[in-house]
Amino acid sequence: MIKQALEKVISEDMADIWSILDGDEKRRIIDSFTIHNFKKNQIIYAENEEPEYLWCLLKGKVKLFKEGIGGRAQIVRLIRPVQYFGYRAYFAREPYVSSAGAFEASVLGSLPMSLVEDLIRNNMNLAFFFIHELSRNLGDSDTRTVNLTQKHIRGRLAEAIMVLLDSYGYESDSQTLNIYMSREDLANLSNMTTSNAIRTLSGFVNDKLIIVDGRRIKILNEPALRKISKYG
Repeated sequence: MIKQALEKVISEDMADIWSILDGDEKRRIIDSFTIHNFKKNQIIYAENEEPEYLWCLLKGKVKLFKEGIGGRAQIVRLIRPVQYFGYRAYFAREPYVSSAGAFEASVLGSLPMSLVEDLIRNNMNLAFFFIHELSRNLGDSDTRTVNLTQKHIRGRLAEAIMVLLDSYGYESDSQTLNIYMSREDLANLSNMTTSNAIRTLSGFVNDKLIIVDGRRIKILNEPALRKISKYG
Protein backbone atom coordinates (compact mmCIF):
# COMPACT_ATOMS: atom_id res chain seq x y z
CA MET A 1 0.00 0.00 0.00
CA ILE A 2 2.82 2.42 0.90
CA LYS A 3 4.67 1.60 -2.33
CA GLN A 4 1.51 2.11 -4.37
CA ALA A 5 0.95 5.52 -2.76
CA LEU A 6 4.59 6.43 -3.34
CA GLU A 7 4.40 5.35 -6.97
CA LYS A 8 1.35 7.57 -7.44
CA VAL A 9 3.20 10.56 -5.98
CA ILE A 10 6.29 9.97 -8.12
CA SER A 11 4.43 9.23 -11.35
CA GLU A 12 2.27 12.36 -11.01
CA ASP A 13 4.82 14.84 -9.65
CA MET A 14 7.87 13.55 -11.56
CA ALA A 15 6.00 12.73 -14.78
CA ASP A 16 8.71 14.28 -16.98
CA ILE A 17 11.26 11.73 -15.75
CA TRP A 18 8.79 8.91 -15.14
CA SER A 19 7.74 8.82 -18.79
CA ILE A 20 11.28 7.98 -20.02
CA LEU A 21 11.96 5.13 -17.60
CA ASP A 22 11.31 1.43 -18.11
CA GLY A 23 9.68 -0.85 -15.54
CA ASP A 24 12.89 -1.89 -13.77
CA GLU A 25 14.13 1.70 -13.56
CA LYS A 26 10.80 2.80 -12.06
CA ARG A 27 11.01 0.03 -9.47
CA ARG A 28 14.53 1.10 -8.47
CA ILE A 29 13.39 4.69 -8.03
CA ILE A 30 10.38 3.70 -5.93
CA ASP A 31 12.61 1.55 -3.70
CA SER A 32 15.05 4.45 -3.12
CA PHE A 33 12.75 7.50 -3.10
CA THR A 34 12.44 9.27 0.27
CA ILE A 35 9.98 12.03 1.18
CA HIS A 36 11.13 14.80 3.54
CA ASN A 37 9.22 17.55 5.32
CA PHE A 38 11.11 20.81 5.91
CA LYS A 39 10.01 23.65 8.14
CA LYS A 40 10.11 27.31 7.11
CA ASN A 41 13.74 28.55 6.89
CA GLN A 42 15.14 25.05 7.48
CA ILE A 43 18.36 24.29 5.60
CA ILE A 44 18.14 21.43 3.09
CA TYR A 45 21.86 21.35 2.39
CA ALA A 46 24.69 23.77 3.08
CA GLU A 47 27.55 25.23 1.07
CA ASN A 48 30.68 23.05 1.14
CA GLU A 49 28.77 19.88 2.01
CA GLU A 50 29.29 16.85 -0.21
CA PRO A 51 26.35 16.26 -2.60
CA GLU A 52 24.53 12.99 -2.06
CA TYR A 53 21.00 13.42 -3.39
CA LEU A 54 18.91 14.55 -6.30
CA TRP A 55 16.24 16.75 -4.72
CA CYS A 56 12.76 17.30 -6.14
CA LEU A 57 10.46 19.95 -4.68
CA LEU A 58 6.98 18.44 -4.45
CA LYS A 59 5.21 21.17 -2.48
CA GLY A 60 6.30 24.57 -1.17
CA LYS A 61 9.07 27.00 -2.12
CA VAL A 62 12.86 26.71 -1.94
CA LYS A 63 15.71 29.16 -2.45
CA LEU A 64 19.31 28.48 -3.44
CA PHE A 65 21.63 31.06 -1.92
CA LYS A 66 25.32 31.78 -1.49
CA GLU A 67 27.08 33.62 1.30
CA GLY A 68 28.94 36.69 0.05
CA ILE A 69 31.23 39.34 1.48
CA GLY A 70 30.36 40.31 5.03
CA GLY A 71 28.05 37.33 5.42
CA ARG A 72 25.39 38.81 3.14
CA ALA A 73 23.51 36.14 1.22
CA GLN A 74 22.74 36.29 -2.49
CA ILE A 75 19.75 34.30 -3.69
CA VAL A 76 20.92 32.67 -6.91
CA ARG A 77 17.85 30.64 -7.87
CA LEU A 78 14.25 30.01 -6.86
CA ILE A 79 12.81 26.49 -6.95
CA ARG A 80 9.13 25.79 -7.57
CA PRO A 81 7.18 22.53 -7.75
CA VAL A 82 8.12 20.35 -9.55
CA GLN A 83 11.78 21.16 -10.15
CA TYR A 84 15.00 19.22 -9.53
CA PHE A 85 18.09 20.62 -7.86
CA GLY A 86 21.19 19.69 -5.90
CA TYR A 87 22.72 17.49 -8.60
CA ARG A 88 25.11 19.86 -10.42
CA ALA A 89 27.80 19.62 -7.74
CA TYR A 90 27.71 15.82 -7.85
CA PHE A 91 28.25 15.76 -11.61
CA ALA A 92 31.08 18.30 -11.17
CA ARG A 93 32.62 16.10 -8.47
CA GLU A 94 32.82 19.01 -6.06
CA PRO A 95 31.13 20.17 -2.83
CA TYR A 96 28.05 22.39 -2.98
CA VAL A 97 28.92 25.98 -3.88
CA SER A 98 25.58 27.26 -2.57
CA SER A 99 23.04 26.35 0.09
CA ALA A 100 19.37 25.41 -0.19
CA GLY A 101 16.67 26.43 2.27
CA ALA A 102 12.90 26.32 2.51
CA PHE A 103 11.06 29.63 2.10
CA GLU A 104 8.05 28.01 3.76
CA ALA A 105 7.00 24.57 5.01
CA SER A 106 7.86 22.32 2.06
CA VAL A 107 7.73 18.69 0.98
CA LEU A 108 10.65 17.29 -0.98
CA GLY A 109 11.66 13.96 -2.42
CA SER A 110 15.22 12.70 -2.68
CA LEU A 111 17.07 10.04 -4.63
CA PRO A 112 20.70 8.97 -4.06
CA MET A 113 22.84 10.49 -6.79
CA SER A 114 24.72 7.21 -7.11
CA LEU A 115 21.45 5.64 -8.32
CA VAL A 116 20.73 8.58 -10.64
CA GLU A 117 24.19 8.29 -12.18
CA ASP A 118 23.74 4.56 -12.75
CA LEU A 119 20.36 5.14 -14.42
CA ILE A 120 21.84 7.86 -16.64
CA ARG A 121 24.64 5.56 -17.81
CA ASN A 122 22.03 3.13 -19.10
CA ASN A 123 19.32 5.48 -20.34
CA MET A 124 20.26 8.00 -23.03
CA ASN A 125 16.93 9.82 -22.77
CA LEU A 126 17.48 10.39 -19.06
CA ALA A 127 20.98 11.69 -19.80
CA PHE A 128 19.60 14.19 -22.30
CA PHE A 129 16.96 15.24 -19.76
CA PHE A 130 19.66 16.34 -17.30
CA ILE A 131 21.78 17.89 -20.05
CA HIS A 132 18.74 19.99 -21.02
CA GLU A 133 18.08 20.98 -17.39
CA LEU A 134 21.70 21.96 -16.77
CA SER A 135 21.91 23.90 -20.05
CA ARG A 136 18.70 25.81 -19.34
CA ASN A 137 19.81 26.66 -15.81
CA LEU A 138 23.20 27.85 -17.09
CA GLY A 139 21.48 30.14 -19.61
CA ASP A 140 19.25 31.57 -16.88
CA SER A 141 22.28 32.13 -14.64
CA ASP A 142 24.17 33.96 -17.40
CA THR A 143 21.20 36.27 -17.98
CA ARG A 144 20.76 36.93 -14.26
CA THR A 145 24.46 37.71 -13.84
CA VAL A 146 24.36 40.39 -16.54
CA ASN A 147 21.09 41.85 -15.24
CA LEU A 148 22.24 42.03 -11.62
CA THR A 149 25.50 43.75 -12.53
CA GLN A 150 24.33 46.17 -15.24
CA LYS A 151 20.80 47.21 -14.31
CA HIS A 152 20.03 50.12 -12.03
CA ILE A 153 18.42 49.50 -8.65
CA ARG A 154 14.86 50.01 -9.89
CA GLY A 155 15.42 47.58 -12.73
CA ARG A 156 16.91 44.94 -10.43
CA LEU A 157 14.06 45.12 -7.95
CA ALA A 158 11.42 45.09 -10.70
CA GLU A 159 13.12 42.04 -12.18
CA ALA A 160 13.11 40.32 -8.77
CA ILE A 161 9.36 40.92 -8.44
CA MET A 162 8.81 39.53 -11.94
CA VAL A 163 10.95 36.49 -11.13
CA LEU A 164 8.76 35.87 -8.07
CA LEU A 165 5.63 36.25 -10.17
CA ASP A 166 6.88 33.96 -12.93
CA SER A 167 8.00 31.36 -10.38
CA TYR A 168 5.06 31.31 -7.98
CA GLY A 169 2.23 33.21 -9.65
CA TYR A 170 -0.61 35.16 -8.06
CA GLU A 171 -2.97 34.31 -5.26
CA SER A 172 -6.69 33.92 -6.04
CA ASP A 173 -7.13 37.71 -6.35
CA SER A 174 -4.83 37.69 -9.45
CA GLN A 175 -2.82 40.57 -7.96
CA THR A 176 -1.04 39.43 -4.80
CA LEU A 177 2.21 37.49 -5.22
CA ASN A 178 1.85 33.92 -4.02
CA ILE A 179 4.94 34.24 -1.81
CA TYR A 180 5.63 36.41 1.21
CA MET A 181 9.13 37.89 1.06
CA SER A 182 11.05 39.69 3.77
CA ARG A 183 12.81 42.90 2.76
CA GLU A 184 16.12 41.13 3.35
CA ASP A 185 15.22 38.29 0.98
CA LEU A 186 14.06 40.78 -1.66
CA ALA A 187 17.38 42.57 -1.31
CA ASN A 188 19.28 39.28 -1.55
CA LEU A 189 17.39 38.38 -4.71
CA SER A 190 18.05 41.83 -6.22
CA ASN A 191 21.74 42.20 -5.32
CA MET A 192 21.26 45.30 -3.17
CA THR A 193 21.26 46.31 0.46
CA THR A 194 18.10 45.94 2.53
CA SER A 195 17.85 49.72 2.94
CA ASN A 196 17.99 50.21 -0.84
CA ALA A 197 15.31 47.55 -1.32
CA ILE A 198 13.05 49.32 1.18
CA ARG A 199 13.53 52.71 -0.51
CA THR A 200 12.95 51.29 -3.98
CA LEU A 201 9.82 49.44 -2.85
CA SER A 202 8.52 52.72 -1.43
CA GLY A 203 9.20 54.36 -4.79
CA PHE A 204 7.16 51.68 -6.55
CA VAL A 205 4.34 52.25 -4.05
CA ASN A 206 4.43 56.01 -4.66
CA ASP A 207 4.31 55.36 -8.41
CA LYS A 208 1.22 53.19 -7.83
CA LEU A 209 2.92 50.12 -9.30
CA ILE A 210 2.45 47.97 -6.20
CA ILE A 211 0.88 47.89 -2.75
CA VAL A 212 2.98 46.53 0.12
CA ASP A 213 1.33 45.08 3.23
CA GLY A 214 3.96 43.57 5.48
CA ARG A 215 5.52 40.78 3.43
CA ARG A 216 2.65 40.74 0.93
CA ILE A 217 3.12 42.50 -2.41
CA LYS A 218 0.12 43.30 -4.59
CA ILE A 219 0.96 44.22 -8.17
CA LEU A 220 -1.14 47.05 -9.59
CA ASN A 221 0.64 47.59 -12.91
CA GLU A 222 2.38 44.47 -14.18
CA PRO A 223 3.17 45.85 -17.69
CA ALA A 224 4.94 48.88 -16.20
CA LEU A 225 6.97 46.68 -13.83
CA ARG A 226 7.98 44.40 -16.71
CA LYS A 227 9.08 47.44 -18.71
CA ILE A 228 11.22 48.68 -15.81
CA SER A 229 12.60 45.19 -15.39
CA LYS A 230 13.49 44.91 -19.08
CA TYR A 231 15.13 48.29 -19.54
CA GLY A 232 16.54 48.68 -16.04
